Amino acid sequence: MNSIYDSRQLLKYIFIVVAMVIAIGSLVVSDRLIKQLAQEERQRMEIWAEATRTIASETSSTDMTLVLKIIESNTTIPVMLCNEENEILTHKNMEIPEQSNEEAFLAAKLKELKMKNPPIINDLQDGTVQYVYYDDSILLKRLLIYPYIQLSVVFVFILIAFLALASTKKAEQNKVWIGLSKETAHQLGTPISSLIAWIEYLKTKELDASYLSEMEKDVARLQTIAERFSKIGSNPDPVPLDLNQSIRQAWEYMEKRISHKIKVNLNLPSQPVLVLMNDSLFAWVIENLTKNAVDAMEGRGEITFQVEIREKKVRIDVSDTGKGLPKSKFKTIFHPGYTTKARGWGLGLSLVKRIIESYPGGRIFVKSSEIGKGTTFRIEFRKYKE
Repeated sequence: MNSIYDSRQLLKYIFIVVAMVIAIGSLVVSDRLIKQLAQEERQRMEIWAEATRTIASETSSTDMTLVLKIIESNTTIPVMLCNEENEILTHKNMEIPEQSNEEAFLAAKLKELKMKNPPIINDLQDGTVQYVYYDDSILLKRLLIYPYIQLSVVFVFILIAFLALASTKKAEQNKVWIGLSKETAHQLGTPISSLIAWIEYLKTKELDASYLSEMEKDVARLQTIAERFSKIGSNPDPVPLDLNQSIRQAWEYMEKRISHKIKVNLNLPSQPVLVLMNDSLFAWVIENLTKNAVDAMEGRGEITFQVEIREKKVRIDVSDTGKGLPKSKFKTIFHPGYTTKARGWGLGLSLVKRIIESYPGGRIFVKSSEIGKGTTFRIEFRKYKE
């Protein structure tokens, strides 16, 4: 059964691909504009070089006014005119820092310009050669940076919008789950009260006491379930809870309700392991993880509960020998609605995650899984200090 979250995940990927296409398209367009501007600047420098060549080979018929205007019109492109010996004849649009060696600065700048653009060669009438070296204009340099600034700004806005949308959706989902849980608890209350009354009535009749005892256990179970649903979304006061005892009690309940072909290993410390937690909700967590493991093993295999005490944390590993999970599903399985079974709403692990993470320092995740060998869930709590 596919989860609604699989569709949402697909939409996220489509959104990312579209964003990448827009980003690449923006870069391609900017690159074309930059190349066109660079070509125009090259043409301007060729005209400037021709003007300097004209001055160097001045004749009486030359209109020097026009030539000088061409040379002076360059106010943005840094340029150097050199002879064959790499001696700088003139330079333009270069700011020489104060208190610096001008000759050394220009020599370093010349070396930089040689690497920037191919030189423009002036063949003079006397057989000598001049070289024009130039840099990109300030406008062109800004255009080179602008696409990345633009993409960064767009990315930040998209990220903020995405996080805001995700936060809003999560808040809406929380309200739905809390409302559903409390309404379920409320609806269960009436038939449970009625069943309790019927049991008390049946006790006055001549019936087998063992039947009534089993009925009372089932009603007590229904009361526990209703209590758990009523606490979803609320903040029940946590109390110091011994994980060892809670795990044993939860397993004792589940043991009678699963296949006898399931072997359980309880690797628990000898001393009590205390954390701040609600006993009823934690038992629900263990029951859900056990059911999940039983389904994964199809009624045959081993479940291991391993509790480890660290300096500041307590770890609970729940391992099975079931069919395992692909790594891509490690987070998806905790989403409401995700299930691999033909029947079911896919709420078990989602509720488990909500319960665990509602307490300080609590978290649950898939520690490891291998297809055909099994899965290990890890729960972490903050260690209780008396």
